[in-house]
Amino acid sequence: MVGPTDLVERSLRDDTREEFDRRVDEQADRVADALGAGRFDNPDFALGLELEAYAVDGDGRLARVPDAVFEGRCERELGRQNVEFHTDPTSFDDEGIAAQAAQLREDVRNARRTAGREGTEIVLDAMWTIPPPGGSRDYLSDVRECDGVTLAENMTASARYSAIDNDVLSRTGGTLTFSVPGADREFPSILFESLASSIQPHVQVPDVAEFPDYYNTALRTLGPVLALATNSPLLPPDLYDADEPDRLLDETYHELRIPAFEQSINPAWEKVRFPHDIRSVEDCVGRLVADPTCAPFLREWLADGDRETFADRYWELDHKRGTYWRWLRAVIGGQPVDGGDQWSVRIEYRPLPTQPTVAENVGFQCLVAGLVHGLCAADHPLATLDRDAAERSFYAAVENGLDADLAWVTADGDRTSDRTRIYGELFEFARRGLRDRGVSSDTVDEFLGPLEARWTERTTPSRWKLARVADRLDAGDPFDEAVREMQTEYVRRAGTGEPVAEWS
Repeated sequence: MVGPTDLVERSLRDDTREEFDRRVDEQADRVADALGAGRFDNPDFALGLELEAYAVDGDGRLARVPDAVFEGRCERELGRQNVEFHTDPTSFDDEGIAAQAAQLREDVRNARRTAGREGTEIVLDAMWTIPPPGGSRDYLSDVRECDGVTLAENMTASARYSAIDNDVLSRTGGTLTFSVPGADREFPSILFESLASSIQPHVQVPDVAEFPDYYNTALRTLGPVLALATNSPLLPPDLYDADEPDRLLDETYHELRIPAFEQSINPAWEKVRFPHDIRSVEDCVGRLVADPTCAPFLREWLADGDRETFADRYWELDHKRGTYWRWLRAVIGGQPVDGGDQWSVRIEYRPLPTQPTVAENVGFQCLVAGLVHGLCAADHPLATLDRDAAERSFYAAVENGLDADLAWVTADGDRTSDRTRIYGELFEFARRGLRDRGVSSDTVDEFLGPLEARWTERTTPSRWKLARVADRLDAGDPFDEAVREMQTEYVRRAGTGEPVAEWS
């Protein structure tokens, strides 16, 4: 039996990389042929969702997810404290949205029930801030060497994760720097990426010829949608050097997940970034092939049997897609809605942090799908917005949330940074897109209403968090206690299912 360190060593060999790249090139040529033959066209749109969360103990401190949780419908993620839920694809309509919400509610409820029996709680949040008993730095820096391979003790025991970690470390001298306002830290592993949790809405586009319009339009929504979702403004207090907590609250970013992910990988290659427009789906294949190869594995090391799914027939190409980290990504091939053999092309919308409640996470799935479809169905001119302006808008949202200098093109073709106009159109076209897919008014109100209230009330999870910490500082609490009190209240409120716009 091949052990995990053996797989990591194999992955890092030059001959593995050469063979992997050869297979990727060959498989990409076959995928391009299949795209031209209509193999990826589908009868209709479809939806899916990935949702990450983390575990805490009875004192609210970061904890490992109990193994029993993974006997249900969820998977492990990078850190041992992480759990990922994912929905099966459903039709993009009223019934499909109901099925997405029902599955997610059931899976989260079951995971929480199982974790609770072992004294832990599953939290829907974008960044943990109450450290484990030994402290954040020790938790994120606990590594050992085994047969020349670096193993992070609090990373999920996965050869793939360890191979990525070692490939990055081999190109960065064994150390990675994480720098955000108030904190400059060095780590011996990419594990600091696991500070953060995310959601990833998926939208399957049935007509491959129309996919570039959907992709390029979605690219220009990233800034405004992220600004509405921000939920990771603070690190665990023991990672900060700040002596002036009030100043830190003013200077911190509203979405620290973005720099955490980018800085964990980009010192080795600039792989985590805002993408460029595409002209065809074939562009997506070409860019995947051209992207630097990270932690290559070969099919015969892991694959079981000789099935005919896309991932089995194009194993190395699909494996490489797993390290093609763009904030918007095209996924070619995938599980069909009806369990048939038709392959698909979908948008994977990647920058959004995990939200406090299941309903709000599904709300962002509805917002993204409805907005992109509504804009494209109406032939809205948003895609004419300069790509660089869209990128600046995105990183402005990372830093400033709802106060960001956003960029938009209105339905009349006017360039604007007026947030009132931007969010007016954003919700208008999201609702239009959902109605066009036969989604009922009740469903639209149920899932978009709480997000519209965020704009009306000018609140987001990150704004709520920063305000609560500021209140505790004004009451005389030290910074670490102020963060702990905020986080404890967040967990309690999130557990009630009450949307953040109603938190006082």
